Amino acid sequence: MRYSNHFFLALFTAFLCITLSPVLAKPPAVYSAIQNLAEQGEWGKQGSSDRELLNAQSPTFYSFPPQKSGSSQTASVVEQGKTLYDRGQFTEAIKVLQQAAAAFKTSKDGLQEAMTLSNLSLAYQQLGLWAEAEEAIAQSLKLLQSGENTGSSGERSQLIAQALDVQGQLQLSQGQAEAALTTWQKAANIYQQIGDKARLTRNQINSAQALQALGLYLQANKTLNEVQQTLTTLPDSLLVATGLRSLGNIRRLVGDLSVSRLVLGKSLAVAKRVQSPKAIAEAQLSLGNTARAQQDTEAALQYYQEAAVSASSTTRIQAHLNLLSLLLEKNQDRDALALSSQIQSAISNLPPSRTSVYTRIKFAENLRQLKEKISIDTPSWLNIAQQLSTAIEQAQNLQDRRAESYAMGSLGELYEKTGQFSDAQELTEKALFTAQSINASDIAYQWQWQLGRILKKKGDIKGAIASYNVAYKTLQSLRGDLVALNPDVQFSFRENIEPVYRELVELLLRSPQGSSASVPFEKLDQRDASLLKANASLSRSPQEGINQDNLKLARDVIESLQLAELDNFFRSACLNPTQELDPVVDKKDQRAAVIYPIILPDRLDVILKLPNQDLRHYKTVIAQKDVEKTIAKLRKNLLNVTATARVQQQSQQIYDWLIRPAQTDLVNSGIKTLVFVLDGDLRNIPMAVLYDKQQKQYLLEKYAIALTPGLQLLDPKPLRQIQLNALTAGVSEKRPVEGKEFPELENVPRELKEIKSEVPNSEELLNQQFTQTNLQNKLQKVSFTVVHLATHGEFSSDAEKTFILTWDKLVKVKEFDNLLRVSDKNRFSGIELLVLSACQTAEGDKRAALGLAGIAMRAGVRSTLATLWSIDDRSTADVMSEFYRQLKAGANKAEALQGAQLVVFAKEKAPYFWAPYVLVGNWL
Repeated sequence: MRYSNHFFLALFTAFLCITLSPVLAKPPAVYSAIQNLAEQGEWGKQGSSDRELLNAQSPTFYSFPPQKSGSSQTASVVEQGKTLYDRGQFTEAIKVLQQAAAAFKTSKDGLQEAMTLSNLSLAYQQLGLWAEAEEAIAQSLKLLQSGENTGSSGERSQLIAQALDVQGQLQLSQGQAEAALTTWQKAANIYQQIGDKARLTRNQINSAQALQALGLYLQANKTLNEVQQTLTTLPDSLLVATGLRSLGNIRRLVGDLSVSRLVLGKSLAVAKRVQSPKAIAEAQLSLGNTARAQQDTEAALQYYQEAAVSASSTTRIQAHLNLLSLLLEKNQDRDALALSSQIQSAISNLPPSRTSVYTRIKFAENLRQLKEKISIDTPSWLNIAQQLSTAIEQAQNLQDRRAESYAMGSLGELYEKTGQFSDAQELTEKALFTAQSINASDIAYQWQWQLGRILKKKGDIKGAIASYNVAYKTLQSLRGDLVALNPDVQFSFRENIEPVYRELVELLLRSPQGSSASVPFEKLDQRDASLLKANASLSRSPQEGINQDNLKLARDVIESLQLAELDNFFRSACLNPTQELDPVVDKKDQRAAVIYPIILPDRLDVILKLPNQDLRHYKTVIAQKDVEKTIAKLRKNLLNVTATARVQQQSQQIYDWLIRPAQTDLVNSGIKTLVFVLDGDLRNIPMAVLYDKQQKQYLLEKYAIALTPGLQLLDPKPLRQIQLNALTAGVSEKRPVEGKEFPELENVPRELKEIKSEVPNSEELLNQQFTQTNLQNKLQKVSFTVVHLATHGEFSSDAEKTFILTWDKLVKVKEFDNLLRVSDKNRFSGIELLVLSACQTAEGDKRAALGLAGIAMRAGVRSTLATLWSIDDRSTADVMSEFYRQLKAGANKAEALQGAQLVVFAKEKAPYFWAPYVLVGNWL
């Protein structure tokens, strides 16, 4: 497919009068794509391990041992392959390497042939040719392990380890993290035997990524710490600077941003001391990326500006593109316009390569954002389209189908934004076909989503639902692979992932009678269409003609979104659904109802699940910003003891949205417990405080209440069937820890004492005794059913800022499995209930309650009782002692919390004192 200038001049005549809408889908970040390519260009030279260390996830192109006579000409061909590989010209590199491998086979040089086959596998991997990559690496390993014509055992061992590294990379790229880990461990054993410390260190960084992908944070963190310690003990060298940069980049990838910045700072310092301009610029670029991820835009700007003076054109363009993106984000449009002219000149000098293709895609995206912001003719729509046209042509000439798919889909998105939907659909379908042909699901979901948007705008709601549903299914199939496949995803979850879920739900809940997600879409390929045939028959709910299939799918999608948010929070798909809610309310607790509020741009939808009944659906037409404004005002007033009247006024609005339409159904069904799967900002307020103005009652007075992230509910088991024994711990004294000042909690000793009176079979760790080590030792010796922590803590949407305080340390959320479980393999502890009685959500963080859900799920306990704001008051001790008293009397957890809160409510009507407590997880 070729795009001539004449074609574009005709096509873009209509563009000049069209106003563009906000950008949604994004191509891969240039800093990810180009940086990987730049680092992949370094060669793993046999016998020179003391001079090299490469980035994790960067496939190492291997060079040759001392040549046999007559093979120097073939080795020269391989050097040509290296040059092509470095430039991102992978198809040409493959041709050269195939020629070299055949020549080595003819000359019976098995060592050189095996190494060439390993490099060939790397080139195939770059193009997403997984079958060819597997065949090449399998041939390499077979040749090396046979020992035929493969040199000395020492040479052969080293090449076997290197081939295993390549195989591990291939396995991780295909989502086989466990297999990759096993393969890399085999390579590590060899590196240890032959004393190759540099490659062992690189291997450990890769293994840490596989551990992270498997959710084994404790082991991953331990491995990375060992790598860091090794690097910091070595004398200054380019190896150390590069290794620290690799380590810092991985720390950013897994979400450890503060550690990433610290390590990258050390990389920069070493690079300066060894006077390597290239290493200096690359460290500055990585520091800019980490600072940006931390939302430290001033520091990011400075680092990008410093990196932009690099002599390396690749690094300079990377820095300029990231700087341009940041200037646009900061609305410095004039500076961005000036910089775009510099970038355009530099890009025009880039030789054709994957680097060039991705650079043009990213540049076109930035130009489009700039065009939306300013009202001048530069850049023109024609200029933006020509960048993508050139990218498509280069990718096709390179036979780089992955890059071609990105470029083609990006041009389709440009057509979508300018309202040329037929052309947009044609390009998007071609981009999707290309992505599917190389099994690139991480790209395919973007074009399935884009196709859904286009069909929706064309009025084809059935087709739109079908396409969105396939995109959703693709995301579900990716899960743990998503971050590993596209490192930029974790920093753009709200732009690239979340809208797929929300826009599908919006279509499902507004679709006309007869529309169903099970309707096949003829444009999708056979594999996608097969996903849509499961529910051919449609049962209709009496309310609005929205059939039960669509209601069930909408509910499943919103629950899956909650799971995806937690995956993104932890940078890993470490949580697996274990129990669906329907059987719980249909069989185990037929007095419970589940309420799913869903905040959409123009309305608030609610799906209601009653025991053994069809799903109910109702909605309120109201703008999302108005819903969020009401929630924000309520949250602010809840912290004001004197604002009870305003709390009632605002909470009654939310009651009218969520509860009033269901009142009759709840009463007729004999419901006693409400279980909420909350969405968005609603998670920042306690449902107990919702106020029924007609009956002049809070929701707490009518129902026991619990929260759950839906499918994450652990296997429900009534606590009253279990003998209570508790481990209590707390910090009552003022503590300065890790640069933070934590005030005194004078009521903590009383709280722990009263728990002891209600649960005699308990042990206590107070103040100096409450350390992470002591807590773990207690848990290993005794199987406690309850762990009660009366200490400062904070919930945040940032995992690094979600913690609880021990006497001498802030325990972060990612350490919670280590805190409450004996090992990573022990996925669920015997702890039934975790209580956090003095925690709070981070001020100003609209998604702070995500941290609470993260702690609840990461701890591996069935239920978590926590506070949304901290109260150092006797009322906390009253609530907790009454809670345990009611548990002893046979109440379930939700009923016990309701009873405890009502005891305080009887004495003190201000919601500040009785409302902050929320129960997450199993309510039985």
